[in-house]
Amino acid sequence: MTLRIFGMSVVVSIAALVAAFLYGGSTAVVLTLVLGVLEVSLSFDNAVINATVLQRMSDFWQKMFLTVGVIVAVFGMRLAFPLAIVWITAGLNPVDALDLALNPPTDGSRTYESIVTAAHPQIASFGGMFLLMLFLSFLFEDKERTWLSWIERPLLRIGRLREAPVVLSLVLLVLTAVYIAPDDESSTVMIAGVLGVITYIVVNGLGELFHIDESEFGGDGPTGLVKAAGRAGFFLFLYLEVLDASFSFDGVIGAFAITADPIIIALGLGLIGAMFVRSLTIYLVRRGTLAEYVYLEHGAHWAIGALAVLLLYSLGTEVPEIVTGLVGLVLILASLATSIVHRRRNHLEDVHI
Repeated sequence: MTLRIFGMSVVVSIAALVAAFLYGGSTAVVLTLVLGVLEVSLSFDNAVINATVLQRMSDFWQKMFLTVGVIVAVFGMRLAFPLAIVWITAGLNPVDALDLALNPPTDGSRTYESIVTAAHPQIASFGGMFLLMLFLSFLFEDKERTWLSWIERPLLRIGRLREAPVVLSLVLLVLTAVYIAPDDESSTVMIAGVLGVITYIVVNGLGELFHIDESEFGGDGPTGLVKAAGRAGFFLFLYLEVLDASFSFDGVIGAFAITADPIIIALGLGLIGAMFVRSLTIYLVRRGTLAEYVYLEHGAHWAIGALAVLLLYSLGTEVPEIVTGLVGLVLILASLATSIVHRRRNHLEDVHI
């Protein structure tokens, strides 16, 4: 099963490295490989969260995630998205934006990299608020099992207020715009952040509109879930794509610390990184890993919360990509360790019984 799931990712990665060599020689190969490894190593929390959504989808929509979803990830977020930023903010048409990316000016004028980096406030605010809404919605959600109970249980009482995630998110957005963001970017941060909240509410709401109640069909665990299809599957797919795009915002901006070449970014972050993250997502679903390691989903959501806070903090102070990755990795590993201890304890109790 492992070979079947990851086989296509390996083939695509080899093809991406060959394309990189033909495009820019050995240097391009190294840069592409570094970006691919970086994307995979920093995106495990992405895979876990994706898996929680994907396990509710039918086989058809899971395949759509691995095919159409990859196209969106590679050509949408890793290639078209940076070009669109340059197109909109610099007033260049898409062809000129691509030409600027492939042929950096030597006369001291604005570069493709500087234009994209200048759009960081909008990107960080939108992505940070979308991810913060996801984290808080999970945190305030009524659930039987908690991980960091000393924090989560008191918050569950606050979660009885249905609008709690929106209220807290908007309060943090205002504080960020006033005290963290540069004065000349405050209004931009507010607008982008509010759009991030609205996007989450709309996309998540559409998914819940066609939610299938598994309890009515006797579903129990990933293997017993009633798979969402039709309109339900489509809106879950749409939600998953927006979620995946929000995860990739910081990665796309961080990639410019390695290279500003959009082709190499698309090959490394997109073809290699995004493909392996999707395969990892499928692997988690097929193996029932989330049901086996019960706190893994909790750790992933806390990693998302940390990423959201770091994105907002980065509006005033630069945050190295490695810091973002390490914080998420520590939270994921901690939740995994707790899950293993929980699993062994339950096993021992079953043996004694």
